[in-house]
Amino acid sequence: MKKRILGMFMAAALLVSSMTGCGKSDGTKKVKLDPDNPVSLTIWHYYNGAQQATFDSLVEEFNATVGKDEGIYVEAYSQGSVSDLEEAVNSSLNGDMGAEELPDIFSSYADTAYSVQQQDKLADLTQYFSEDELSKYVDSYVQEGYIAGDDALYLFPVAKSTEIMMINKTDWEPFAADTGVTFDELATSEGVVQVAQKYYEWTDAQTPEIPDDGKAFYGRDSMSNYFILGMKQMGEDIFDVKDGTVTLHTDKDKIRRLWDNYYVPYVKGYFASYGKFRSDDVKTGDVLAYTGSTSSIFYFPESVETDTETYPIDYEILNAPVLDGGENYKVQQGAGMAVTKSDDKHEYAACQFLKWFTKTENNMRFVCDSGYMPVLKESNDVSKLDSLIRDEGLEVSDKAYSCLTTVMSDFDDTKFYTPKTFENGYSARKILDYNLSDKAAADKEAIDEAVAGGTSREEAVKPYITDEAFDAWYESFCNALKEAAGQ
Repeated sequence: MKKRILGMFMAAALLVSSMTGCGKSDGTKKVKLDPDNPVSLTIWHYYNGAQQATFDSLVEEFNATVGKDEGIYVEAYSQGSVSDLEEAVNSSLNGDMGAEELPDIFSSYADTAYSVQQQDKLADLTQYFSEDELSKYVDSYVQEGYIAGDDALYLFPVAKSTEIMMINKTDWEPFAADTGVTFDELATSEGVVQVAQKYYEWTDAQTPEIPDDGKAFYGRDSMSNYFILGMKQMGEDIFDVKDGTVTLHTDKDKIRRLWDNYYVPYVKGYFASYGKFRSDDVKTGDVLAYTGSTSSIFYFPESVETDTETYPIDYEILNAPVLDGGENYKVQQGAGMAVTKSDDKHEYAACQFLKWFTKTENNMRFVCDSGYMPVLKESNDVSKLDSLIRDEGLEVSDKAYSCLTTVMSDFDDTKFYTPKTFENGYSARKILDYNLSDKAAADKEAIDEAVAGGTSREEAVKPYITDEAFDAWYESFCNALKEAAGQ
């Protein structure tokens, strides 16, 4: 009888054991590693400069501490830019001649991770993270990683960026003193347009002998963010994705509002875009302010350099503007980390590194040198940042501190958003990036030529901002977006 009971118990134990790692896991999957025979992990990323230096330093610290104790050794390699990294991943995936095998961990945006997972090459991280562990991370950051429309987590947040507004404070101050404008007016997209008009008129008045030579006030780096966030602030997903299938929402009145708050002020000369990024335009004195990624703060210039003069400038950091009356949605962006499907030891070891890297004290060291935001809820707190600076000797530049505290101060009132992935999502986003911005730049150039020929700017602009002009562009925009999305 005892033998029979013992046999039944052993069979049940074997059954439970065999089920571990099969089907849906509760995130408690453990793997015993051997410190004397460590698991080697390779990471590909796109960090460069200070970001890479800090990341490499953290990897070295992990290897010398937790990694040494548990039996994990990490080697990290920068692949260059984001596009270089994507190319390397795709070459590995396609088995191209001379391509290296996929690393154990790689930085990835959702679109790239989605493509990799279509070939069943990513590990489901829910096996190694409990619900309690995941609940400590910012909810929307984690949700982005469920890219396949199922319960599997394929992309893990390690650092995120959002958008901010940066201003050349030095040249703002005399403008504000003369006109009475305030930073508070820049909280809405409409407010930015109004301030930009005042700046154009104010600078135009500086040279009364030269009519219509006012200067642009504002620019923005990402037009796709403008469309995606603008529509979301008005209560609509421009890319409404369910089960991998996208429905396009391009309500004409809402799109008209976006047109009125970007294209119209652009062709009137209130907005501009000349360099690769708007920080370049601040440096040349072509704009005073821009909306860009938090990671761009380190590129905000220390001085303005024109053809005739060079002078130092100070800066101001504000939250990115929101459409008047819209919900306070801000973009969440920045690549997560994907773990390549392999064996239990490598997958488990990879997750142990990710857990360590995203601990508050470690994650903060990285974000302070990168312009990204930490991913744990508890880390997005000014008092937490201040205590780490005080107690741990955390070093942070003035720009990084201003950026972090600006976003953190508004964190609890912000809804962070990014659209779900779908097939052809990359191509569709490119339409948002370039369709309207390219038209605005081309039309502004034509208007400038007309003004140079003696036409007043007001008259030159008129045919470009009519209802008919919008209708024609709107139809072409919708058609281009549908084609790019495969509809």
